[in-house]
Amino acid sequence: MTPDDHINAAADLLNAEEKREQINLLTKRYPEMSMDDAYAVQSAIYRAKLEQGRSVVGWKIGLTSKAMQYALDINIPDSGILFDDMVFANGAIVPKERFIKPRIEAEIAFVMKSAVGGEGVTREDVIEATDYVAPSLEILDTRILRVDPETNAKRKIFDTISDNAANAGIVLGSERHAADGIDLRWVGVIASSNGEVEETGLGAGVLNDPIESVVWLARRMTKYKQTIQPGQTVLSGSFIRPIECPSGTAIHADFGSFGSVDISFA
Repeated sequence: MTPDDHINAAADLLNAEEKREQINLLTKRYPEMSMDDAYAVQSAIYRAKLEQGRSVVGWKIGLTSKAMQYALDINIPDSGILFDDMVFANGAIVPKERFIKPRIEAEIAFVMKSAVGGEGVTREDVIEATDYVAPSLEILDTRILRVDPETNAKRKIFDTISDNAANAGIVLGSERHAADGIDLRWVGVIASSNGEVEETGLGAGVLNDPIESVVWLARRMTKYKQTIQPGQTVLSGSFIRPIECPSGTAIHADFGSFGSVDISFA
């Protein structure tokens, strides 16, 4: 892909978000698309969002579980950018016209008190840089079709990364914990939709330890001359499968003693 291709693809995705109409797979339009191309499209979206007056409030990490990696035939996570208009209050109701086909995932969020980055970042560095961890939900939305209607080809990792890793929203619970005050591998969640349990999981599903997920992000960002900044929130990755959230869905994520998070969709 050329730099103009990156800008054009980003413009199509931004238009899809605004009009709530999905576009077809970028990997069909650009069959030679690479990982670097995908992040270049995401970067073009980032620049356009800043021009629109948005600000970056954090980062999300995806594809941290083996199940999701196997599904997309990839062996590394991906990442996306959290913008200020993606933040929803715990217990909020999402307007019906906000998203196309929203889904949610349950995650452990890291809220940072100092910057962290570089190729040599360690788990101790991440713990030291973390103000607190909290229960959270990520709202996903796809501005790209999941399946090409003509060929039945599924979207690839490059489509997802280009689409800001399918990121759309973040909901933080009110509980706060020290990053090293609890074994995050054993933090569990029971995620219910309209009162019925849909998914359960453990933090260990995220690269065996959510802290290691943040280590991965901090190291990867070095390639793009980025660092995780003070005050930013990092969604470390889901340990449940995505739950569909059509209109009328009420989500309750029970993390036990770690806390809880709620979100509803009008």
